[in-house]
Order: sequence, then structure tokens, then C-alpha cells
Amino acid sequence: MRRFGNALRERVIPALLTAAGVTLLAAGLLQYGSPALAGPGPAGSPSPTAVPSDDLSAYVPPSLPPIGASPLPSPSASLDPQRVATRVVIESLGIDLPIIVQPNPAYPSCNVAMYYQDPRLGQPGSGRSIYLYAHARVGMFYPLYERATLGRHGGQSSLIGLRVDVYTSDDQVYHYEISQVRPRVKADSHFLDGAFAVKHETLWLQTSTGPNGSYPKLQVLADPIFVEGATHAAAHPKPHPVNCA
Repeated sequence: MRRFGNALRERVIPALLTAAGVTLLAAGLLQYGSPALAGPGPAGSPSPTAVPSDDLSAYVPPSLPPIGASPLPSPSASLDPQRVATRVVIESLGIDLPIIVQPNPAYPSCNVAMYYQDPRLGQPGSGRSIYLYAHARVGMFYPLYERATLGRHGGQSSLIGLRVDVYTSDDQVYHYEISQVRPRVKADSHFLDGAFAVKHETLWLQTSTGPNGSYPKLQVLADPIFVEGATHAAAHPKPHPVNCA
């Protein structure tokens, strides 16, 4: 009886498991090689591709937003028509400014950033260019001027890849990544043409390069990454604009 039990464990059961494994492989239910990704990616992301275990060089993982965040909505999605930018933060540069509509048409205020109003421009989530500007002063957009125009702290290249956070009036924060620096855009009637021409959402940051409006403009462009919710307090800082004309 004992010899029969040993034979069952050592011969019959392994043979049955081997046969089952062959059947499952043939049905495509088992796979050798590197493990597959668990679960589908976000809408629009590529499906995970099985890669043989001896050729991982061909594997390109899908791009995923951080946990708890969502991709930027499509311009065709239902958007809050009252949404406006309320705060801009570039944490790595120490920039953190409330955003307002320019109160003095003759000269921009200090201690705040402002958004340019034009029907050809938009707000975060609109699928169009968002155009923010502030003085090149300490506590404002000076770090952009310092790197892009003066060439300090790594120069223009050190700005590429930095994240820009733009909070909105409906308690959201839109995240962008700097992709391009235009250090000396001619200060004429066409300096906004680039922003008007873009057919997808792009964040534009502008500051000055000299003591008056005749000097070239510095423009920094950033591409959208993702959007997530923000607290009401974070999205509604109290602006304290100063007339610095």
C-alpha cells in the first residue's frame, strides 16, 4: 500500500501536472518570459506588450500619470466656463504667485502674475495656449530671467524639464513641464503670434529682459502632463498686487 502511494506521488501526479501545463500553454493561458503588467493603463495608453525574457530592449512601458491623478481632459470634454488660473508655482525655482487680471492697463502690477486676455487664448484645460506674465523681479519671474537671459545656474538648459503647477478657480491644479525657452522675442505687435498659432494646450510664461517695454520678451513654453484636485485654500491665494510703475 505504501509503495502504491509513493508511485502515485512520484509518477502519476507529476505526469498529470505536466499534461495540464501543456494544455494551458497551448490555450494561451500561461506565458513564459517577463511578467505582464497588471491591469489596463489609462484611456488612450498603449496595451502592455509581452516581451520574450531574453529581449527586454524592445519593451517600452506605457506612460502613466501619478497615482491619484488624471490625464488632462480633452478640449471637447465638458469644462467649467468660469475656470481661470489663480496661482502659478515653479517649486524648484522658488516661484509662487497669485494670478490676477492686470488691474493697471498701463503697467503690470508687482507681487502677482497675470494672464493675458484674448479670445484666441484659453485657460487651463481649454486645449489652447494659456499666457501668463510677471516682472523679472526677485520674488516674481526673476529666476526665469536669471537662467535664460543671464545664463546663470546652468542657463537655459537647466529650465527644460522643470514642472510648472497652475491652480484654477475650480480647485484643480494643472501640471506642465517646460519644453522650450525663447530668450529674446522681439517686443512688437507680433510677440503673441506663436501662442495664437498653437493648436493644442501649451502654457506660456513671459517676463521682461530690460527696464522698459522696448526690450525683448523672454518666453518659456511648457506642455501639459496631468491634472488633479487641489484644496480650496491652495487654489485661492490672497493676491496683494503692488503698483510698481
